[in-house]
Amino acid sequence: MNRRDFLQFLGASGVTLALFDLESCAHQSPISGLKPSTQDKIITADGLDHKIMIKWGEAINATEKFGFNNDFLAFHPLSEDRGILWVNHEYVHPLFIGGFERTKGNIDKERKEVGGSLIEVKKVKNDWVVVKNSEYNRRLDGTTPIPFAWKQPIEGKTTAIGTMGNCAGGKTPWGTILTCEENYDQFWGDRPRNAPMVKSWVQWDKIYPLPPEHYGWVVEVNPLTGKSKKLIALGRCAHECAAVTKSKAGKIVAYTGDDANDEHLYKFISNSSDSLEEGKLYVANLEKGEWLSLDINDQPILKRKFKDQTEIQIFAREAAKLVGATPLDRPEDIEFDPLTGNVLIALTNNKPKQNYYGSILKIMEEGNDPGSLKFQHDTFLTGGKETGFACPDNLLFDPRGNLWFTTDIAGTEIEKGAYSGFGNNGLFVFLRSGPNKGKVLRVATAPVDAEFTGPCFAPDFKTLFLSVQHPGETSKTLDKLTSTWPDGGIPKSAVITIQGELLENILNGKV
Repeated sequence: MNRRDFLQFLGASGVTLALFDLESCAHQSPISGLKPSTQDKIITADGLDHKIMIKWGEAINATEKFGFNNDFLAFHPLSEDRGILWVNHEYVHPLFIGGFERTKGNIDKERKEVGGSLIEVKKVKNDWVVVKNSEYNRRLDGTTPIPFAWKQPIEGKTTAIGTMGNCAGGKTPWGTILTCEENYDQFWGDRPRNAPMVKSWVQWDKIYPLPPEHYGWVVEVNPLTGKSKKLIALGRCAHECAAVTKSKAGKIVAYTGDDANDEHLYKFISNSSDSLEEGKLYVANLEKGEWLSLDINDQPILKRKFKDQTEIQIFAREAAKLVGATPLDRPEDIEFDPLTGNVLIALTNNKPKQNYYGSILKIMEEGNDPGSLKFQHDTFLTGGKETGFACPDNLLFDPRGNLWFTTDIAGTEIEKGAYSGFGNNGLFVFLRSGPNKGKVLRVATAPVDAEFTGPCFAPDFKTLFLSVQHPGETSKTLDKLTSTWPDGGIPKSAVITIQGELLENILNGKV
């Protein structure tokens, strides 16, 4: 059995390869997380409480509203009890906005629902609340002009109109937010160089014929001003996230995954210690344990196939395959293990290859240096019946090294086929310390059709901010809703806060 077959076996059986002593598990004190549920509500484990902080459609200032399908969250502190929360707004569901008819009016409404929100939040007693009409509250959406941070124009322009498909993201050491444009083809289609045109789903391109090459980038946002730019140096693909750290030489390094079946893991090494605008893009070959350059001057095959580096950045997927990148099972969120320095990547699933449960990949850079071009890899954790989760998506470490993660089983597949018995999507924690070290606990369950996304701690780690995205997404008509969370009517995405004794006990190693 080769390694790939072995990993598929692990996914099918639920066996887990993790960083803990298997023998010690037999002596752990008993504890159990939540049981799977299909109820249309948020359920939290004993010792946890949740509150809705803001939901779709609520005003954030005199002219703008909180957008649709909130995802990634990033907290920018202003003081001990105040901060700016960045919130991604990923995509639209026409049924809930204006209807499926592709009129200019409906599309104009949808363009205002995507992108991101900047909202000031403050702690009042023990609760975090939105500061309405704060000077920091503003939107980036599908109509916002955003310049390209690149020396050459992209499809004849130096500025793109809007950002959308904003999935996960990251933060830079200098305090800016990175928001990643993932499934841009839903809005604009796509035109690969050597393949048929990919048609758009919501067909914005029928009214606004903007080039798809203007989308699929990592966007850097200043949370204090809203000023933004598209980072062409990080390449174009279905970016799930951008996790940023520094090499031992002090250079900025950004890891990003391309969330599609058989796509790739990328790493960008900047020329600078405080910018992501210039540097070199690499892609991972797991079989060789090497980061392969996508620089036109390093790869003869790229020099033959592409006219210049700009074309490589635009068609990063094609370039990656030409140099020998390893196809992966939907690489999504990426985080750095505080206990080991290793890079962890959520591989959500790959259904055509019968990997239904997914896993979490571990990259061990040579010399524990993100600037290295050599690495080893292994499986950190595998989904399945035994571990009780399927389709890991967003990742978050706490200071003790516990790994918090959310799951993303498609709404159309919950409790069907391979996913029977897993219930609705949830929030899980893999314990790295305490009497139950090595166990995976479900600590919250999402409403019908929804997934939790963007877990983010407040600076004091007493509150976990969490997005509740796309409840009721499988609804076909407004009179036959699959979810009515949270208000009993049309389902609405929202940002919630989670607090409680169980959270504090996990962070203190008592669970």
